[in-house]
Amino acid sequence: MEAWLALEDGTVFRGKSFGSTGIVTGEVVFNTSMTGYQEILTDPSYCGQILVLTYPLVGNYGINEDDFESDRPWLQGLIIKELCEYPSNWRCRMKLDEFCSRHGIIGLAGIDTRTLTRRLRSCGTMRGVIATGEQDADSLIEKARQAPPISGRNLVKFVSTKEEKVFGNGPFKVVVLDLGVKRNIIRFLIQNNCTVYVVPAWTPAEEILSHRPHGVVLSNGPGDPRDAVEVVETTRQLIGKVPLLGVCLGHQILGLAFGGETYKLKYGHRGANHPVKDLKTGRVYITSQNHGYAVDEESISAGEIVVTHRNLNDGTVEGIRHRTEPIFSYQFHPEGSPGILDTTHLFEKFVSCF
Repeated sequence: MEAWLALEDGTVFRGKSFGSTGIVTGEVVFNTSMTGYQEILTDPSYCGQILVLTYPLVGNYGINEDDFESDRPWLQGLIIKELCEYPSNWRCRMKLDEFCSRHGIIGLAGIDTRTLTRRLRSCGTMRGVIATGEQDADSLIEKARQAPPISGRNLVKFVSTKEEKVFGNGPFKVVVLDLGVKRNIIRFLIQNNCTVYVVPAWTPAEEILSHRPHGVVLSNGPGDPRDAVEVVETTRQLIGKVPLLGVCLGHQILGLAFGGETYKLKYGHRGANHPVKDLKTGRVYITSQNHGYAVDEESISAGEIVVTHRNLNDGTVEGIRHRTEPIFSYQFHPEGSPGILDTTHLFEKFVSCF
């Protein structure tokens, strides 16, 4: 069946559908990773977005039972150049087409994803619509223009757990405020001798502290950090009472809690090869990233916060720490392990504060 992508600027692409059928809207973003599409699809941070994978062949190792970052995919739609119909991998249990169909994800294949990516890089992230079957291009463009933006929707409430969950059996208690947490964050905490309490994003500070935790993690998640007003206030109440670690959205939340500001990037950072420099040691790490917002450095430079890491592509803030308290956060994903494990020591650094 034919399928369409229309952007709010009037650009239209026509290809073939896979997965589910119908029509969806969302913020169109791209990820430059060459592998890891299963982890990407099940990352809650993509809630509300239509994802473009720039690597041309997708689906070649299928879907397995081990690489899920959450219980299901959260993205609105998936756009690729070529779909592999015959995956080959000993762990494969399902084709990508079947996986998307089972979870109601509309896929679009057979378009020039390089042209689309260049469009998003030059014009910035845009709203779009994916539709299957016969469609009127002008009508689709108007639907894209009427689609709700990411900001103003507080997407965290859709992806957060609804009840407390406990993982591991280590001597250290860590509460994870679930803003859309990836399973690998939980795995690395368990590997570092933690019992992990995953709680809903709206859990008040008093209830979090009632666990008598050794530390609290503010997880990754979707959307504009300024929409998570309740989480920012909870974080303010935790400052000075327990060690804090922020990852991705949690990093932005921590910046806001200290009185800083955040801003939307032109097209975000989504991929597995972003260079980040540790300003103390001078070492450069290759990191996994997935975010569309950043902390404004000027808004925090005169306060209690010190910038510790910087993105070498565009100079944005990638890490911060408190001058005296055991509080630090990272814009990149130390659990992402994009072929290397050299940032996983940051979990050890967090646990060493207990």
